[in-house]
Amino acid sequence: MLNFFRKRTANLKDDLLSGLTVALALVPEAIAFAFVAGVSPIIGLYSAFFMGLLTAIFGGRPGMISGATGAMAVVVVGLVAIHGVEYLFPAIILCGIFQLMAGFGKLGQFIRMVPHSVMLGFVNGLAIVIFMAQFGSFNTVNDAGELVSMGGPALWIMLALVALTMAIIWLLPKLTRAVPASLAAILVVTGLSIAVNKAAPDDWAAENQTNILLTVGDMLKTNTIAKATAEAPVELGEDATPEAVDAYVAEEVEENAGIAAGLPKLFFLDDQYEFLPPMNLETLWIILPFALTLAGVGLIESLMTLTLIDEITETRGHGNRECLGQGLANVVSGLFGGMGGCAMIGQSLINVNSGGRGRASGITAAVCLLLFVLVLAPWIEMIPMAALVGVMFMVVIGTFEWATLNTWKKIPKSDVLVMLTVAGYTVFAHDLATAVILGVIISALVFAWQHATHLGAEEYINEKGSKTYQLHGPLFFASVQSFKELFDPRNDPDDVVIDFYFTRVYDQSGLEAINGLAEKYRSLGKTLHLTHLSPECRKLLDKAGDMVEVNMSEDPQYHVATDRLG
Repeated sequence: MLNFFRKRTANLKDDLLSGLTVALALVPEAIAFAFVAGVSPIIGLYSAFFMGLLTAIFGGRPGMISGATGAMAVVVVGLVAIHGVEYLFPAIILCGIFQLMAGFGKLGQFIRMVPHSVMLGFVNGLAIVIFMAQFGSFNTVNDAGELVSMGGPALWIMLALVALTMAIIWLLPKLTRAVPASLAAILVVTGLSIAVNKAAPDDWAAENQTNILLTVGDMLKTNTIAKATAEAPVELGEDATPEAVDAYVAEEVEENAGIAAGLPKLFFLDDQYEFLPPMNLETLWIILPFALTLAGVGLIESLMTLTLIDEITETRGHGNRECLGQGLANVVSGLFGGMGGCAMIGQSLINVNSGGRGRASGITAAVCLLLFVLVLAPWIEMIPMAALVGVMFMVVIGTFEWATLNTWKKIPKSDVLVMLTVAGYTVFAHDLATAVILGVIISALVFAWQHATHLGAEEYINEKGSKTYQLHGPLFFASVQSFKELFDPRNDPDDVVIDFYFTRVYDQSGLEAINGLAEKYRSLGKTLHLTHLSPECRKLLDKAGDMVEVNMSEDPQYHVATDRLG
């Protein structure tokens, strides 16, 4: 990874400035993901506020940014489309409850089990996804109200400003660190964009917008036009007149093509929602599968982001506390009419790159975002998309593990397979959580395959004339067959010892194999002693009965990781 994320200590000034930078980048992301989910942009912005504020205060990773995310949006879009937005809010509340249960159950520590190859695939796939997502910022609407790629002078000027943004972020830290480079780049490019839009000839601008260089306001307007045009036949009927369609689109633009709004309200007190879903078992069965999926996706993406920020900042977050913070934030977000969310890797990296290390950075980002919605909307809508795209491109460069391009020939082929699988699934399926789960499953299967034949034994006759099997290697489901083939009950002497000093029994399959072997020796009238078993194995080997020889002075003590590591 390129050294864009240099190690810094927590600093209040840096936290405040980086929080402001993140807030500027949160606006278009929250709006875009609201469109993906099929809800109002204001719902996405409120979600970003609640998620960002509460996880910054109560979460387990200072400096990590949470908000409305695409991973959560693609899950709820089906619920909103089928049952309406009113069912979204109870689903988000239930999702938060599940995440709170995961935190209280200490499940956050399991993220430490994710292999490094999965992490590399996740990071590289995510960098590609972030890169590809920026191409949507180069879209405008045609006469038919459809999103199309921009071209002509507008495209070239926008590309030039993207390059200028990236150059400022790269060069400014070499001169001064008084101001975050990303914030300085956004301010400089915004000034140039305003000048270009004022000076550009009118015929350069697209028919449905007023600026040659797309701004946040233009992005919101074009997406609203495209969404309303596509919805018009459904809302008005296929035989609707062009005039009726135009009127419908104009009404949607007037209502939704802006980020200005008031303070959020509890969703069951908000008059804009037509009905409240009944609180009964029928509603529960509707929202339950969505809530479970949301909880899993949100926790996996958040904990993976936590691990990435840990690596970059060379500090350690707390997975269990992050589960609690995410759960609380989703419960409150749902109560106040939000679409929920989880950790945002792109914005978290912007924060880290800008010097944000403490909780103040996340709190500042959330508060500034709410101020944008309440009083500063016209100014925020003037920010050019070119500046935000340039910032995200630098995030992509800093996120991608470039070292993997040189080391893939030096690492095991199984790790290469895992990395490519996770990265490929992330890119093509846009499902980060499933990609991670898939990578962990493949890694576990590879581990089991590689260690299935690593079980062996040294055989010798001890001073008492007993035959001793000194085991080496792990005993678990994949090595059970190898374990059984090591012994010869019929030809062994009447007294046999199996020494587990150099091995460990890992699962129920191993325990059953030991029990089965003990029964074979017993049926032949022979005595079998099992020594140096861990306390867990001795407790569970009930079938072996008095054949289990316990020697506390010789048996080793086994230590496992505690919840404090979670």
